[in-house]
Amino acid sequence: MAKRDYYEVLGVNRDASDDDIKKAYRRLAMKHHPDRNPDNADSEALFKEAKEAYEVLSDPQKRAAYDSYGHAGVDPSVAGAAGAGAGFGGFADAFGDIFGEIFGNAGGRRSNVYRGADLRYNLEITLEEAARGTETRIRIPTMDECETCHGTGSKPGTSPKTCTTCGGHGQVRMQQGFFSIQQTCPRCHGSGKMITDPCGTCGGVGRTKRQKTLSVKIPAGVDEGDRIRLSGEGEAGMNGGPGGDLYVVIHIQEHAVFQRDQNDLLCEMPISFTTAALGGEIEVPTLDGAAKIRIPAETQSGRLFRLRGKGIKGVRSGTHGDLLCRVMVETPVNLTPRQRELLEELESINARDASAHNPRAKSWMDKVKEFFGP
Repeated sequence: MAKRDYYEVLGVNRDASDDDIKKAYRRLAMKHHPDRNPDNADSEALFKEAKEAYEVLSDPQKRAAYDSYGHAGVDPSVAGAAGAGAGFGGFADAFGDIFGEIFGNAGGRRSNVYRGADLRYNLEITLEEAARGTETRIRIPTMDECETCHGTGSKPGTSPKTCTTCGGHGQVRMQQGFFSIQQTCPRCHGSGKMITDPCGTCGGVGRTKRQKTLSVKIPAGVDEGDRIRLSGEGEAGMNGGPGGDLYVVIHIQEHAVFQRDQNDLLCEMPISFTTAALGGEIEVPTLDGAAKIRIPAETQSGRLFRLRGKGIKGVRSGTHGDLLCRVMVETPVNLTPRQRELLEELESINARDASAHNPRAKSWMDKVKEFFGP
């Protein structure tokens, strides 16, 4: 399985600061640490993946190499390392080469074309934008093909020369007793070419870092954590390889009125003491404007009212959710003397037959008496 992009592993953007990277790693390490998740193979794998990503992105030199070459820039088994000519290649390299010798493929040249890294962009949108869909423009930092040398890495008017170490094969062969070992050329890093007169713009890398502006269409009904894939809009590939993909991860801003639960919306609506007791009609907000709810007499605080079809139309299900409105009876404050007098009179009347006017209080008191016993 191909490695995930290190920025995606930590859940940060490409231009994240060192502090952002450290915070993201600490959060994942706390969540997936083996001590907190004993006998959980998935958590252990995620912990190791986060640790590997942090070790690269927290090191300025390794991060620069990763930004330029992706995994190939930081994985010696893929890209080769300085001085690697004196050692063995990877397990797969060695045995692949042995079988090549046996079946007559010793002179074959490996493909040194690498796909560009996938990128992740965290996009924050409003609840209204998530419900109705929208189109927005984003700017992302990316490594793209150098416009001066068109990816060759050589100064205009010149061209790369064949690598003198590997003869243009991109691989070097070593004899270790009975075994013939083949590994990536440490000089040209597998490209088979040497840049003798590097491009002044990219320094011979063939790619430059720049800001790219893209248009992103957000479909109606997207939810927190949904990903939108922009094919080929990741980093440019190496040696003519295809570009990676860009994944736009949706994050929905906290709303002042509504909370979202899948396709349903929830809200709390304060109502007066008299409306709860006598009944009435109230207006509640929806994403399509105001709607009316009939409050029956003797409504208790916390009662839930459902407005069908007033939620969000799911991007996958295609069906509308509901709006769930919970009414909360508001106790009056800053009472005038007359209001206080009326309430005291009401309390006096209620006290004459409390069980008739306050059935929940009576039921609760009966349970308390039963708990404490005779």
